Amino acid sequence: MKDQAHSLLSADLLAILRCTTCRGTLETHDNGYVCRACEHSYPIEGDVVRFVPPQNYAGSFGFQWQRYDRTQLDGAASRESERDLLRKTGFSPENLCGKLVLDVGCGMGRFAEVATRWGARVVGVDLSAAAEVAARNLADRRFAALQADVFCLPFVSESFDYIYSIGVLHHTPDCEQALKALPQYLKPGGSLAVWLYSGYNPWYRFSEIYRKLTSRIPPSKLHAFLRVAVPVINSVDGGLRVLPGVGKPLSAILRHILPVNRNPNRQWRVLDTFDWYSPKYQSKHTYEQVFRWFEDCGLIDLHVGTVPIAVRGRKPGNRYQSSLQEG
Repeated sequence: MKDQAHSLLSADLLAILRCTTCRGTLETHDNGYVCRACEHSYPIEGDVVRFVPPQNYAGSFGFQWQRYDRTQLDGAASRESERDLLRKTGFSPENLCGKLVLDVGCGMGRFAEVATRWGARVVGVDLSAAAEVAARNLADRRFAALQADVFCLPFVSESFDYIYSIGVLHHTPDCEQALKALPQYLKPGGSLAVWLYSGYNPWYRFSEIYRKLTSRIPPSKLHAFLRVAVPVINSVDGGLRVLPGVGKPLSAILRHILPVNRNPNRQWRVLDTFDWYSPKYQSKHTYEQVFRWFEDCGLIDLHVGTVPIAVRGRKPGNRYQSSLQEG
């Protein structure tokens, strides 16, 4: 059996895994796991435990993270992912160190890299083949990658100290139900944090019109188009902004009707723009909605992050005292 998904998290992982068919306990078998009750098997391929078929509605994410496999990982020159994890979850190194954490929609492991660097033991799940990239990127960390569906996660209840999902649940067919599927896996006293696309941003109106077409284009062709279009639009925008008088108003109109990412990093600009226009599902939300969902799940001590729409809450209980610094 391959080592990556087991050597650094083997005891933790096997103790909490459950069959997605009958919820029975799993045991290691050949190159994967098998259910003791119904004998359904779950193979390990590419250092990833597979709980779903390889083809699904998240295929565009598999494409983008295979291509941009290390673009958003922190390095010596940047700690942007670390800053984003802090801003969008409110979780600190002191919170996560030594804890068992679930990363829902781990992608290529951007935020799991930060959490494991802070000392957490992380289980990352992703519906797409991006889980393979996360497994490669974090092969030397206390991390295990699973390809699984948020609506049917393979875990026993009350398994995790912390759960976070950043920029993912709004790409499911039903964001509300995806979020409500998560608190059951929190230990009493554990915390859940999510970041979702904001329903308050007016530029989404035009991007949603275009996405009716772009989400139907094969990912490789859409990406090839955006590699050309994004630099051109940004160059035109830069030229407009230096024009006296009418430049800035014209730039604002361009940004409104042709929204593309404007990150200083060229690769990030194309990657994030592709991320906006390629997914099959993409919903936007308000604080009122998300607070209601948290409250429906019985979560308490709700707080917002420093960027919309970021919300975290705690599951009632006293297994351990939460040490979150209130935002």
